[in-house]
Amino acid sequence: MSWIELIGALISAWAVWLTARRKPWCWPIGLLSVTLYAWIFVDAKLYSDALLQVAFGGLIVYGWVRWLQNLGDDGLVQIAPLPATQAVTHLLLGAVGALVLGFAMHRWTDAALPWLDAALTAFSLVAQWWQGRRHVAAWWLWIVVDVIYIGEYVYKSLMITSVLYAGFIVLAMIGLRSWQQASRQAHAGFETT
Repeated sequence: MSWIELIGALISAWAVWLTARRKPWCWPIGLLSVTLYAWIFVDAKLYSDALLQVAFGGLIVYGWVRWLQNLGDDGLVQIAPLPATQAVTHLLLGAVGALVLGFAMHRWTDAALPWLDAALTAFSLVAQWWQGRRHVAAWWLWIVVDVIYIGEYVYKSLMITSVLYAGFIVLAMIGLRSWQQASRQAHAGFETT
């Protein structure tokens, strides 16, 4: 299974790198990566993570369409602000989702880490939703979630994936800086017009 994990990790890193650069090709590459990782996580009995990959598949299609509708003249996606009330609402929905999914995984499956895996799944969905809607805040949430994922994957002996998530943190920092810069430039351009 480790060669599949390695291929999945490389494809996932490529997708995140493209996302950080605001390139719409991140979405089809991401769809391939979530397909591979769904299989990897079922094998590791991380069922919430496997379900997350399926949900990511739907959110990837949504994000891809949304990004294609919001490209700048340079072919890169335009950044959109996230109102504070929406951010709080989405985070609360993530917390509720974490509790419901955690309970279900604890009660009805042999999931290895039902509560932690469910929480990471729920907040990853929030981050992916924000990514599709082009919000800088997605990168902040990805950084937090990815730090915790590293510990989970080390615990489950998914070493390639844990290294991948360490790389995701670096890519998220790059994406955060890039998207913040693009947002400032767009805001400055809006003020001068």
